[in-house]
Amino acid sequence: MTDSPTAPEENDAQTPAVAQQPHPWAALAPDRFRLLRLAPLPTDRDTGTRPLRFVELAQVERHTPEQSLLRLFIRIPGQVLSKQQNLLEVWADHRAKELRFGPDSGLHVEPINRGLGRFLLAQGAAWAQRRWAHYLVEGGALPVKDITGEDVRLRRDHCLLSQGFDVVHAEPQKPKATYSAARVSALRSDWNIEKVQIIELQEAAAMLEQADRNLLEQENRIRDTHERLSKLRREDGTLRFTIACLIVFSLFQAGLLIWIATR
Repeated sequence: MTDSPTAPEENDAQTPAVAQQPHPWAALAPDRFRLLRLAPLPTDRDTGTRPLRFVELAQVERHTPEQSLLRLFIRIPGQVLSKQQNLLEVWADHRAKELRFGPDSGLHVEPINRGLGRFLLAQGAAWAQRRWAHYLVEGGALPVKDITGEDVRLRRDHCLLSQGFDVVHAEPQKPKATYSAARVSALRSDWNIEKVQIIELQEAAAMLEQADRNLLEQENRIRDTHERLSKLRREDGTLRFTIACLIVFSLFQAGLLIWIATR
C-alpha cells in the first residue's frame, strides 16, 4: 500500500500543538546594575579560601495587572556560569494574591558560602513587601541533588530560616524537605552585611580614587627606596675601594718596616 502525498499534512493538521510557548518575559535582559563587595572570610574546610571579591548584581522587573516579576542575577567577572546559576526570580500573581520564588530548579549560588543566597532572598522579600506584604507565599520542595553532606544541608536550612521561611523535613536530618511561609510580611529583608555589601556608584568611585592614590604613594615609596639603594651601593663601592687602598698601603708599610729592620 502506498501512502497518499497529502496524508502527512492531514495528520499534522489533526495533531494538537503541545509545545509550550515560552513566557514573554523569559528572555528579559537586566537593565539595572550594582556592585557588590564580598568581604574576605576565614578559610572554610569545605569551600576553601574566601578572599575579597567584587561581583555584579543585575536585575530587571516587569509589571502587568495580572502579574509582576523581579529577576536578579549575580555576575562574576571573568567567569561564565549556566543560566540557572546565580539567578533568583520572584513572581507575584495579582489574581491569586500569591508570591512564588524561582526558578523551579532551585537557587544555585556561586561562589558558595559567601552570604549571596541570603542576600538574594532578602532583596526579593524587600521588593515584594513594598507592594504586596499581604500576599500569600507559595511553598515548594527543595532540590536534594546538590546536598552533598550534612554541612551543606545545614547551610541551606540556615539560609532559609534566617530569611523567615519554614523548613520541614520528611525525615529528621535528611536532605529532602519543603519550604513555606505564611505571608510576604513574614519574610525578612535583612542579610549579613558583614559578608555582602552594596557599593553605590559614589562609593565605588571613591574606592577607585583611594586605590589610585595608594598606588601612587607605593610607586613613590618604591622609587625612593630604589634611590636609597643606589646611593648605598655607590657608597659601598667607595668604601670598598678605600678599604682596599688602606690594605695595600698597610702591606707596603709593613714590608718597608721589615726591610728596614733587616738591613
